[in-house]
Amino acid sequence: MIDPIKIDGDPQPFKGLKVADFAWVGVGPIISKFLADHGATVVRIESSKRPDVLRMAPPFKRRVPDINNSQFIANFNSSKLGLALDMSTAEGRQIARQMIDWCDVTLESFTPGTMDKFGLGWDEVSRDHPDLIRLSTCLRGQTGPERSFGGFGNQGAALAGLHSITGWPDRPPAGPYGAYTDMIAPRFGALCIAAAIFERARSGKGQHIDLSQVEAGVHFLEPLLLDYTVNGRIAPAGGHDSQSECPHGVYRTAGIERYVAISVSNETEWRALCKAAGLSAFADDRFASLAARLAVKDDINAALTQFCAGQPPFALASALRAAGVPASVVLRPSDLYEDPQLLHRKFFVTLPHSKMGPTPYDGPATIFSDTPARLSKAAPMLGEDTDYVLTELLGMPAAEVSRLRDAGIFV
Repeated sequence: MIDPIKIDGDPQPFKGLKVADFAWVGVGPIISKFLADHGATVVRIESSKRPDVLRMAPPFKRRVPDINNSQFIANFNSSKLGLALDMSTAEGRQIARQMIDWCDVTLESFTPGTMDKFGLGWDEVSRDHPDLIRLSTCLRGQTGPERSFGGFGNQGAALAGLHSITGWPDRPPAGPYGAYTDMIAPRFGALCIAAAIFERARSGKGQHIDLSQVEAGVHFLEPLLLDYTVNGRIAPAGGHDSQSECPHGVYRTAGIERYVAISVSNETEWRALCKAAGLSAFADDRFASLAARLAVKDDINAALTQFCAGQPPFALASALRAAGVPASVVLRPSDLYEDPQLLHRKFFVTLPHSKMGPTPYDGPATIFSDTPARLSKAAPMLGEDTDYVLTELLGMPAAEVSRLRDAGIFV
């Protein structure tokens, strides 16, 4: 096995790392995207018999639904190779085992026990591959009475308590946008794989990583858990309100559905806001403290609503920031794609997809000074690189690949 930590002279930190990605939807693919964009050779293994649900999730290029036309799934799978494999067949499972024997790291996000049913469980594959690293991720983890709890990040956010504090106090819970824990858990997972690689370099041993997506989400509630533990206080849904900033809200401006977010966390910012927004009724020392402002937050919000109404949003946010007030326009997706800061940092990367043509991808959120990430290719169509993976990576004869294709293994 190649130890990627000891590779010198290559511009990407995970160059030489070999990854077999059996995961689907969000968490696992986002983790392996991070590895792939930073140089790892990642093979995504899937089947049209039970395709990833994101393959039929919009947005579709030119709004045409197709298993290879979803930008949603493409964005999570840049820089990867695609292998189509029917693991319901004995020969499909045999090839899956060959992929695991080939790789340094494998990821899976099935219901716990599924890989065991395929004959690919951790105890089985690690016996002959003691330096293998496997990350298994699901909503509730690999052990416990709810280990088989199925679902996606929407349910994960509810189970992690995030829905209970998101929304308005007089309405049902709204929940954060999207499959929220799908955006949280990958940050833990990528770090854990890097840590396991580091440990393997010292000990020569791999290990099995059990990532509970719900438990990753609970980390975002830690201050509220502490508040309950120490004070017995159950945090309610509070809309935009904050217990540590005031004002802390979103205010309508000129334009259709245009808003500016304003947040004040200390006396200096508060005095700057009073001056910039003409809040003369609140400018004296009675409202200098957070507690005093929280007591009249509705009045402050009403004054800010009146002040912001009709003002150009970008000019208003810029003027407030220049005055020392934390403020920003509430950006839309269309704004993000044209955002001058993101453009300067070259965040969005356009790659030529085999089906969709030129397609934008999220680039890396971090920039390494010496070993920067590089999106090496567009996401694969389902099974697009099957021949290459089997012949070039596994060394399978072309005649055997042809025989297996005729047998319906690569679907």
